[in-house]
Amino acid sequence: MGMASIIIPWVFFIQILSILSKSEAKVPAVIVFGDSSVDSGNNNFIPTIAKCNFEPYGRDFPGGTPTGRFCNGRLPPDFISEGFGLKPVVPAYLDPAFNISDFATGVCFASAATGYDNATADVLKVIPLWKEVEYYEEYQKKLRAYLGDKKANEVISDALYVISIGTNDFLENYYALPRRKSQFTVQQYEDFLVSIAEHFVRQIYSLGARKLSLTGLPPMGCLPVQRTTNFDDPLNCLEERNKVALEFNGKLKATVAKLNKDLPGLKVFFADAYELLLQLIKKPSQYGFEVVEEGCCGTGLFEMGILCNRHTPLTCPDANKYVFWDAIHPSQRTNKIISDQLVPRLKQQFL
Repeated sequence: MGMASIIIPWVFFIQILSILSKSEAKVPAVIVFGDSSVDSGNNNFIPTIAKCNFEPYGRDFPGGTPTGRFCNGRLPPDFISEGFGLKPVVPAYLDPAFNISDFATGVCFASAATGYDNATADVLKVIPLWKEVEYYEEYQKKLRAYLGDKKANEVISDALYVISIGTNDFLENYYALPRRKSQFTVQQYEDFLVSIAEHFVRQIYSLGARKLSLTGLPPMGCLPVQRTTNFDDPLNCLEERNKVALEFNGKLKATVAKLNKDLPGLKVFFADAYELLLQLIKKPSQYGFEVVEEGCCGTGLFEMGILCNRHTPLTCPDANKYVFWDAIHPSQRTNKIISDQLVPRLKQQFL
C-alpha cells in the first residue's frame, strides 16, 4: 500500500470533518434593533399612538392575534429566525409574557416610528435608538445571570443582529416637519444619519456584537402613502424620494465597508431592501401579486396604525395579493419573499 493511498483517505476525512464542523456552527439567537419594519410589539408597552395591537393587524399571524407587528402576519426577523433553525417568532423585549429563557434565542428591541435621529423618536414619543441599546445592555446582564458568563458571551458574539431603521427619519421627520429641513440639506441629513449609524454599530460592537445585517432604505417613494401624496404624477412613485433612498444606501454601504475593515472580527452584511422590494413593486405579477399601488387595509392609500382598524371599511379579504398590508408596511407574503432571498445570503456570510 503506497504512501499516497494512505494520505488521500486522511485528506478526505479531514475535509469531511471541516464541512461537518462548518454545518454545526450555528447562530444561537437573532437580536433585533430598529423601527416598525421589525418591531414585534414593544410599542404596546409604552405610551404612544404608534401602535397596532388591534385587528385587522395580525389576522394572518399564528392564532390570528394582533401582536403589535405592523403587518397582517410575521415580519422579516421572524422568518430569518426560522430560516436559521430557531423559533418562528422573535419576541418583543418589553412584553411581560416573555422572559429571559425566551429571549436567550432571540429578542427584539425595535420600536415603530423611531429612527437614527433622536428627533424622529420624539415625534410620536417612541423608543429612541440609544434606549434600544440600553435595553440591550440590560438584556446582556439578564443573559449572563441566566446562562453564566461563558455561554452568554458565546450567544452575544455568535448571534445574528438584524438592524432595520431609517425610513422614518425621512418620511416622518425630514419631509414632514420644518426643524431638520431648516438645519440640513437632504444630503447633509443623509450624512448626519450615516454618522449615527456608524456610531451605533461601533457601540454594539464594543458590547460584543460581531455578526450584523444592516438594512438600507426601501424605495420609499413607492410606498402607497407616498404615491397618494404625489400630486404631480398621481399614484406613481415619488422618484425624488427613491433617489434619496439610493443615495443614502450608497453612503451606508461605504460605511459598512469601512467598519468591516476597521473593526477586527466584525462582519456587517448590507441587506439591500431597496432592490429586493423594488423587484416586487416593478414586476408584481411575476411573484403572484395583483395590487402594488395601495395597501390591503382600508382604501390602502393612507391608512396605517390607528387609522387601520377593524371598523375601517374596504379592507381586502386576501392580503396575499397585495405587496403592501397598509399604506407603509409590506404584507406578510412580501416579508416572506424578501426574507427567503435574504436568508441564503446571510447563511453564506455568517455560517
